[in-house]
Amino acid sequence: MTTTTHPVQTLLDARGRWTLLAVCCLSMFLVGLDTTIVNVGLPAIGDGLGVGIRGLEWVVDAYTLVLAALLISSGALADRFGRRRVFRCGLVVFGAASLLCAIAPSAGALVAARALQGIGASMLSPVALAIVVNAMPDPKERARAIGVWASVFGLSMAAGPVTGGALVETLGWRSLFWINVPVVVAALVLSAVFVPESRAPHPQRLDLPGQALLTVAVAVSVGVLIEGPRIGWTSPTALALYACATVATVAFVRVESRRPEPLMDPRLFRRPVFGGAVLGALAVFVALNVTLLLNTLHLQHGRGWTALAAGTATLPMAVGAAVCAPLAGRLVGRLGPRPPLLLAGGFLTAGGLCLVGLDQDTSVLQLLTAYLLVGTGFGFANAPLTNTAVSGLPPARAAVAGAITSTARQLGAALGIALAGGLVAAAGPTELARASRPGWMLVAACGAFLLLVAHASRPRKGATGVAAAPAR
Repeated sequence: MTTTTHPVQTLLDARGRWTLLAVCCLSMFLVGLDTTIVNVGLPAIGDGLGVGIRGLEWVVDAYTLVLAALLISSGALADRFGRRRVFRCGLVVFGAASLLCAIAPSAGALVAARALQGIGASMLSPVALAIVVNAMPDPKERARAIGVWASVFGLSMAAGPVTGGALVETLGWRSLFWINVPVVVAALVLSAVFVPESRAPHPQRLDLPGQALLTVAVAVSVGVLIEGPRIGWTSPTALALYACATVATVAFVRVESRRPEPLMDPRLFRRPVFGGAVLGALAVFVALNVTLLLNTLHLQHGRGWTALAAGTATLPMAVGAAVCAPLAGRLVGRLGPRPPLLLAGGFLTAGGLCLVGLDQDTSVLQLLTAYLLVGTGFGFANAPLTNTAVSGLPPARAAVAGAITSTARQLGAALGIALAGGLVAAAGPTELARASRPGWMLVAACGAFLLLVAHASRPRKGATGVAAAPAR
């Protein structure tokens, strides 16, 4: 995807640029919030619609799967037809889908509406940051904007359970979706006033074969993880799904390797630094979403806590993410990505190790400490991973790097929910703690992988530590 300097940059003063950033961050807050706000409301949704854990996994993953599959194509559409136009269209779709979620009469209707939400969200996340990139040509100012962006994103993801718990307890689970409507209306009004239109002079052509194959590969891979315990891991249906995912992945690589303007060029992953950063982004979001789902199920089903209490327990996670995300942006600007990545890996590993022996008698203080460590690691991770991915490619491909990293984040979220749900799907309330132990080992392993990414992200000769362009 092409990111270029547009004349609008010269038309906005500093106040205008930061106002524009605030408007775009509002949309990012929505996208991040809806990735996690539903987690704490899952038990109430299950009771209200009569659906079990596997059905509830689809309520979360229908959103993240569609978002992951469409991020890059939505960015290409915005470059071609106008970023503000696509951004506002995304707001409308997201708002309408939120209304449908709020009035969904069945689990199937809710899953379908969540998928529609993902379509709208895919037009917000990459497009909003492309608007910001276009308005901020100065690398140092752009690096500060990345820090703010990462802070808002981290806060929205980590604050989702807290907000969701309060809403479920006071207004019921449907309020998790009603709350989006006034925010969408405000964003539509503000974007009409403060967001200028911009396009890429040479936009990337749409890659429909690549988009279709990517969607099939992602959806089938995550779907078999969710449905595996029900259908049987070695059943004929499961074997057919494995084959389908493998064929779609191989076909995607072959098709994309031959297209002049591929959706996702597989050859980019030949660069170890870039590939490591993308896998690091996936690992961070696996860890975060495993933590959030296991927290919800353990505290509400295992210990009988209310949704509000379970959401409040994640406050340390929200605080850690909110405080450390802007600090990570400043560290990237001054020292490069390696120091904050080392911190991110260390904190995530420590957070997972805190709970590998989780049982019914584990103290609340130990739980809160683990959540604080995970949130801190998450806060430190986003900005340096973006920078590492961007720095691993030529400057002309910086926007592509960012879009792929964002896709990896959402895929990681979907995988985290599927893996955590699979671990505890068959466990009773008294067995949840023990069944979740491999999940906490997975969180620690994701942190250890970040330490390897940090080692691979050593600054190149002559590098300044400031990304050529931020990610979407």
